[in-house]
Amino acid sequence: MAENEQAAAGSENQNQPQFALQRIYVKDLSFESPNSPLVFQEQWKPEVNLDLNTSHSKVSDNQYEVVLSMTVTSKVGEKVAYIVEIQQAGVFMVQGIEGGQLGQMLGAYCPTILFPYAREAIDGVVNKGSFPALMLAPVNFDAIYAQALKRKQEEGASEAKEEPQTH
Repeated sequence: MAENEQAAAGSENQNQPQFALQRIYVKDLSFESPNSPLVFQEQWKPEVNLDLNTSHSKVSDNQYEVVLSMTVTSKVGEKVAYIVEIQQAGVFMVQGIEGGQLGQMLGAYCPTILFPYAREAIDGVVNKGSFPALMLAPVNFDAIYAQALKRKQEEGASEAKEEPQTH
C-alpha cells in the first residue's frame, strides 16, 4: 500500500510545474571601435543607444533555449565610439507550464535572468576597449513582454476588422 502512495505521489510531482536553469552562455559577442584612436581625443559625453530583442526555441520536450540579443551603440558627437553586440543565451527546463504562462516565462522571466550576464559581458568588453565602464540600467522585461503582447493583440484585432476587398 505504501508503494502505491509513493507511485501516486511521484506522478503528482511530474504534473507539478517545474522550472530549472540548466546553462547560461555567450552565443555571440562582437565589439567594434571604428573611430579609435581619434575618439579618445574627444570629450567623453557619450550618447548611448540600446536595442534588445528576445527569442526562444524548443531544444527538446522540456528544454528551451532563450536568447537575449543586445546591441549597444555609443556615439560622441557624430562619431561612433563603439558598438557591442551580444547574444546571451540560456537553456531552461520548463515542465507543466503551458500557454500564456509559458510565453511569459520564455519572453520575460528567462530574459530577466539572462540580462545581468549580458550586462557584465558588455561592461567587460567596453573596458577592454579602453572606454569608461558602462553600467546599463535594469530592464523591465515584464513590461516589454506585456507591450508586445498588447501590440500583437491589437494588430490581430485590426486585421480581423478589415473587410476583404474585392475587385
